[in-house]
Amino acid sequence: MSTAAGSAAQQVMNLYPKIFFACHTRHVRDPQSSRMLSRHQASVLDHLDEIDPITLNGLARHMGVTSGTMSLTIDRLERKGYVVRLRDVADRRRVHVRLTSAGVRVREASSVLDPPLVEAMVGRLTDEERDAAIRGLSLLATAAQRQMEERADRKKDVGR
Repeated sequence: MSTAAGSAAQQVMNLYPKIFFACHTRHVRDPQSSRMLSRHQASVLDHLDEIDPITLNGLARHMGVTSGTMSLTIDRLERKGYVVRLRDVADRRRVHVRLTSAGVRVREASSVLDPPLVEAMVGRLTDEERDAAIRGLSLLATAAQRQMEERADRKKDVGR
């Protein structure tokens, strides 16, 4: 990594948390029922699909928690109607998890950043500063997308 890239990376690492902590949501609200979910519960919903289920153990591994911890989280989300558990037809010991339509609704309504806080933050900038900030974030988002695609391609290559 070049010195310039290393310096820029350090600046991003110093600056991003300031934006995140100033504007992140602590809880997610179901727009229909007004139920509150923790950010962790919303994060679990972000990792689920309404069509293709994932095993409970696979989800726990992916999110870096134990199966027991994930099971407790899924219990709470299931009681609220956001996920369903499905037994594997070939191996009844395996449990799959899938989003319900309510879970999809909450996932689509949730955001890591609180829109009014972000609006207030960017409202403190001049028009020129705002345009520069958006250009910079757009460039970083494009680079992030390319990086994610390259990592996904490498994982595919390793699996072959």
